Amino acid sequence: MKTIKHIINNQETTGHSTNTQAVYNPATGEQTAELVLGNAQDINDAVENSKQAFKTWSTTPPAKRAKVMFNMRQLLIDNADLVAETISKEHGKTHDDALGEVTRALEVVEYACGIPDKLKGDFSSDVGPNIDTHSTRQALGVVAGITPFNFPSMVPLWMIPMALACGNTFILKPSERDPSSANLIHDLFAKAGLPAGVLNVVHGGKETVDAILDHKDIHAVSFVGSTPIAEYVYTRGCAAGKRVQALGGAKNHMIIMPDADLDQAADALMGAGFGSAGERCMAISMAVPVGQETADKLIEKLIPMINKMKIGPYTQKGMEMGPVITKEAQTRIEGLITQGESEGAKVVVDGRNHKVDGHGLGYENGYWVGATLLDYVTPDMSVYKQEIFGPVLSVLRADTFEQAVDLINEHEYGNGTAIFTRDGDAAREFASKIQVGMVGINVPIPVPVAYHSFGGWKRSIFGAHGIYGPEAVHFYTKLKTITTRWPTGIRAGAQFNFPTLD
Repeated sequence: MKTIKHIINNQETTGHSTNTQAVYNPATGEQTAELVLGNAQDINDAVENSKQAFKTWSTTPPAKRAKVMFNMRQLLIDNADLVAETISKEHGKTHDDALGEVTRALEVVEYACGIPDKLKGDFSSDVGPNIDTHSTRQALGVVAGITPFNFPSMVPLWMIPMALACGNTFILKPSERDPSSANLIHDLFAKAGLPAGVLNVVHGGKETVDAILDHKDIHAVSFVGSTPIAEYVYTRGCAAGKRVQALGGAKNHMIIMPDADLDQAADALMGAGFGSAGERCMAISMAVPVGQETADKLIEKLIPMINKMKIGPYTQKGMEMGPVITKEAQTRIEGLITQGESEGAKVVVDGRNHKVDGHGLGYENGYWVGATLLDYVTPDMSVYKQEIFGPVLSVLRADTFEQAVDLINEHEYGNGTAIFTRDGDAAREFASKIQVGMVGINVPIPVPVAYHSFGGWKRSIFGAHGIYGPEAVHFYTKLKTITTRWPTGIRAGAQFNFPTLD
């Protein structure tokens, strides 16, 4: 059985802790590896190494840093199947879904290839007598990322390329549930020409996270995960004087208007609700049809589509959904379905106790939850209030467009939302009034492309900056403004007032 180790200065190491954790294949429930867990000393070793690497990397011309990103882009393309397989083995998502993750990660690498243009400052001549002013953006130093299990390659690659392209060095603390992708990303960057120490990987749990948040020489932390942990990371990191962007949970609604193309809406809900077994912060977990007739027709279309879903391991071709990440997640999701039923929701399609043919390979022991459809959900139910993070699509019927909008605006989360309609006026009003950070109009999962930025509102994000895109340049750099006057041979004498144009 393999041991997954930290990588510091391009060298694998077991570090200073003797604590380990098992890594499992969610499709079989079998242990596949043992993960070394780090401690504060391991983080300190990584920081010291990163500080040394920063001295050279931060002064490397942006065009040369971009060259590494161009090389990484090609390596991701060439190794897409390998990266996808690594994801699927430990996360459980289908191969096609994992390939989609690699594609979205690749977009951010491509955006980072243009870093020389993005770091250009501003210049103003003659702001005063013989005085010029220019601004520049400079790297922060050592920065860190704490990433979730649901996108073990994409989310790290939403952070790392922009942080490195801006001139920082980076310490990655990936999820301990599917850690192999992080080490593979490191190895690909090394092949791309990234100098040793610019990217380090330290595995671990809360002890490692706290060490990152408390270390005085880590200047910024980027986090993606649940809202309670995001708030913890933000509060503790800010108290230690760091920049923090902490992206949290979601409860994403999709309004279906009476004039919507219901076939298109049903297709969208299938992919957005059940893709990656619903383990996405941008998953649509709440369908909000407007009007009883709309709701009835939508349910009628969804039932046969859900019942035909192909659920199984990534090793079998044509599967549309894999297992959830852990046995604990399986138990929690099924418990919430049961709780929703007890609170009055109607279980239209029941994914509890879902069985998968083992094929002699142990798949019957995997962490399977079938696609589930709940109807007549109300805002006071647990399945509405909580982020289920599983393959559960709930239907909450609204009488009017205004009621549907108010429902979304009153929820504590504001990550993503969508509306399906043919009415341009309704779509425009929705986009204007909805209190959510990412909005789709006939688009079910409105994840922005890499040259825009990703980020929700309300308790879906803590901090002032979204992730990747233009926001990343501001997050991973600090502004410096230089005002210059060269001697002209004319002595003006001492001035005691604040400088002006006069």
